[in-house]
Amino acid sequence: MSAHVPDGAAPAADAAAGAGWGFLLPALRTAAPGLTAGDLEAMPLRGVAHDHVRLKGRGLVARIPRWSQQGLDPAANLAYQAAAFRRAAPSGHTPELAAVLEPRAGLPMGALVVTEIRGRPPRLPADMPAVARALAALHRLPLPPAGERAPLASPADPAAATLDLVRRQAVHFARAALSDAAAERIAAELDAAAAVRLAAPQPVALVGTDVHPGNFLIDATGKAWFTDLEKVQYGHPAIDLAHASLPTSTLWDPEVAAELTPADVAAFHAAWAAAVPAGLAAAVEPWLKPMRRLTWLRTLSWMARWKADGPSLSPGMPERLRRHMDVRVADVFRPDRIDRVRADWRDSERRAC
Repeated sequence: MSAHVPDGAAPAADAAAGAGWGFLLPALRTAAPGLTAGDLEAMPLRGVAHDHVRLKGRGLVARIPRWSQQGLDPAANLAYQAAAFRRAAPSGHTPELAAVLEPRAGLPMGALVVTEIRGRPPRLPADMPAVARALAALHRLPLPPAGERAPLASPADPAAATLDLVRRQAVHFARAALSDAAAERIAAELDAAAAVRLAAPQPVALVGTDVHPGNFLIDATGKAWFTDLEKVQYGHPAIDLAHASLPTSTLWDPEVAAELTPADVAAFHAAWAAAVPAGLAAAVEPWLKPMRRLTWLRTLSWMARWKADGPSLSPGMPERLRRHMDVRVADVFRPDRIDRVRADWRDSERRAC
């Protein structure tokens, strides 16, 4: 979720901020000398994996992991995210890394200090072209040699790696108490995804991975900023294009929630293609539908895990946000919702036969 507070969002009470985050002061003063407890402002919790604290008057935000969604230990998780912010910064569409606060007493997962982005949540579909341009800025960054991409993940075959992730996470479908109709449809899609064979080479770029629209802010100029870089890696751009525009993503954040029409998605793709080199756009095109299915399955398998384990994964989440997430997760597993989403690529497959 977003690392920064949208304009107009109500912050936590100042008293709670000062008392709750006082343990941060010694660490934060390495990045902001002279900081006092009164300079710390807890920001509204909008996601499952991080807390955020504004350093008032400094243009900075402390990004504090609650847990690692990738299963990394605290030091590795912090190093991964720091590398992600550094690699993405030249795009001009992400916050910049200001400091790394290593794990310590009172801060067991450590923290990053990043520049604050002021803006509002995207309004869909109007802001989707801005989101497309932000993704394009990431995707057109120079690609480092394979030996220089660590610690960021860089699978040799991004499609196969995504399918492997889906298969690993598919154990959660059985734990999520799905209806028989939903389970049957998902099993059919898993089989269909595994059967896809494309001769087209796979383009690789720096990708955001978790790029649902709620992870963007729109500034006063209309520019989109991608703020949650936890899962950045070197992978397939079509994954980002899918994740940003699937209904499992566009309906996820309560401040964004909207469903795109096929024409909206086509316009989003066109805006992205116009902002990247023509060769990259051509290389991604045959992968749009196959990666859309895989990315949807990746999201569903994560949501199945949340359905089974949500309270234990992110304890202390505000009840309002938890209720919204529970409603969204229940909705994505409705058989009629599954049918509407998969019609996107199934209709294309039927026309191709």
